[in-house]
Amino acid sequence: MSGHDDFAFDALPGLPERPPQGEDILWQGRPAPLALARDAYGLTWIAAYFAVIILWRGASGFADGGVAMALAMGLPYLMLAFLGLAVVYGLAWVQARTTTYTITTARVVLRIGAALPVTFNLPFAQIGSASLAQKRDGTGTIALQTLGETRISYLVIWPHVRPWTLRKAEPALRAIPDAAAVAKLLAEAAETRLSVPVIARTGPGRAAVAVQ
Repeated sequence: MSGHDDFAFDALPGLPERPPQGEDILWQGRPAPLALARDAYGLTWIAAYFAVIILWRGASGFADGGVAMALAMGLPYLMLAFLGLAVVYGLAWVQARTTTYTITTARVVLRIGAALPVTFNLPFAQIGSASLAQKRDGTGTIALQTLGETRISYLVIWPHVRPWTLRKAEPALRAIPDAAAVAKLLAEAAETRLSVPVIARTGPGRAAVAVQ
C-alpha cells in the first residue's frame, strides 16, 4: 500500500495521473452528503439531542404559562437546532463534493480533502479484506483492511475510515450509494486481478509462473 500527498492537478477526475496501460477505471463515486452527515458527523444524534432540549423547554414553558410561554421558550432552541443541523450538513456536503473514490482493475484510489487534497492508492495486493456495512436506504461503507506495516493516520483520513479502528485505521469508501453493487464490483475486480498469472524469470532459460 502507498499513501501520499499529491499536489499536482488531476490528469483525470479523482486520479493524480493517468492509469498505466492495461489498467481501466471500473467505477467512480463519492459519498452521499446526507448519509455522510448521518454516519460520520452524527446528524441523527444531534437532532435527537436538540429534540429533547426543545421538548423539555417547551414543556417547562407550558407548565408555567400555557401555549404562549411554551412557544416563547421552545422557539429559540428550535432555531438553534436548525442552524446547528445546517452547519453539520454543510460540512458533510463539502466533504462529499471534494471526494472521489475510484476502483480500477488494479487498485482503489481515495482522493479526499477540501482545502488540501490527498490521494491514497491502495493496490489490491495490499488489501487483505473488505467489509460492507449497509443501511436500509442502500447507502453503505466499504472498509478496506490493509496488509503490511504501513499505517495511515486516522485523523488524516477521517471521515473516510471505518469508525473506531484507532489501532490500525481502515480506509473506507464512506456512505456511498448502492453500496452492495459497488462491493460486488470491487470483489470481482480484486479476484480477477489477483488470479492473473505472471511469468517471472528465475535464471537463464528458466521461468516461474506465479499468481499475482
